[in-house]
Amino acid sequence: MRNTNPSRLARRAAAIAFALLAPASAAFALEEHFIKDGAAAGGADVVAYHTVGRPMQGSSQFTATYQGATWHFASAANRDLFAAQPTRYAPAYGGWCAAGVSKGKKVASKSEHWKIVDGQLYLNSSEGADRMFVTDSQGVIRKGEANWKTIFATEAGKL
Repeated sequence: MRNTNPSRLARRAAAIAFALLAPASAAFALEEHFIKDGAAAGGADVVAYHTVGRPMQGSSQFTATYQGATWHFASAANRDLFAAQPTRYAPAYGGWCAAGVSKGKKVASKSEHWKIVDGQLYLNSSEGADRMFVTDSQGVIRKGEANWKTIFATEAGKL
């Protein structure tokens, strides 16, 4: 006789639904982040911006996973800081260029173009994007926040 217990059937249905949807949600998570050479934020150690005040290249020796992406760090200490508080250190807009996001686009960022505003790291793609960001940080952030709600899971090439 088959077990037709409603709660067991509901659990099985939920497990099947999760199994079918998990790969799709993981793919969306990766679209949210700027990934270069397999690392979020192009491999930059996002903690270093806050702790040493400059970009540092991360290493595949020190990694953490957050929101489906792999993050690289210059040291185990920075990796541990990130793992304890990823929302404090992860850059806005998944590490995509803040100026680009303010215009509704996902543009690859470069680690040397960055600013921290109110404790939040913003990466940019060029000196021009940096100038735009510095000239009107609050406007760029406001437009970026509005656009990010729509474009965060969209492939960069599809915008």
